Amino acid sequence: MFTDRYFMPDLYLRDIYGITPDFLKEKGIRAVLLDIDNTLVTYDDPKPTPSVLTWLQALKDNGIEAAFISNNHKDRVQLFNEELRYFATWDSGKPSGRCYRAAMKHLGTDKTNTAVIGDQVFTDVWSAKRLGLYAILVKPIKDKTSLFFRSKRALEKPILRRYAEKQGGERA
Repeated sequence: MFTDRYFMPDLYLRDIYGITPDFLKEKGIRAVLLDIDNTLVTYDDPKPTPSVLTWLQALKDNGIEAAFISNNHKDRVQLFNEELRYFATWDSGKPSGRCYRAAMKHLGTDKTNTAVIGDQVFTDVWSAKRLGLYAILVKPIKDKTSLFFRSKRALEKPILRRYAEKQGGERA
């Protein structure tokens, strides 16, 4: 089915904290390409929270690289990444794969050992699936309430219902 091939996440979780270094290593994942807004922090959080810093450090301590791929603007991404100094792109044009390929080249990984983690089916998951990457979807932390975002979330619902059905009724 078309939706399964391009829009179905490989894993759907409540938040990033369910993604452990052990889980990633079991999957052969050496790098994660991360969305920022609504995946790691809310749009209102200019910097990583202490819990996000702890999670990122756990990845690093276990040899898992990270990079930020964001559709947000340069100032927002640079401020968020100021102390971490990870490879980061802004205005990335997701679902385009250009920035994902650049991040993998920088990190020295490829589609066999890289995962994408984000909160949107039609940007993060679609990008990952088109490139053959492992796609992890997390629930949005605090969604925007604009008509545009409500419409996108409504379009995601049938895909998430199908995911739950395929997983035996489990939902994030």
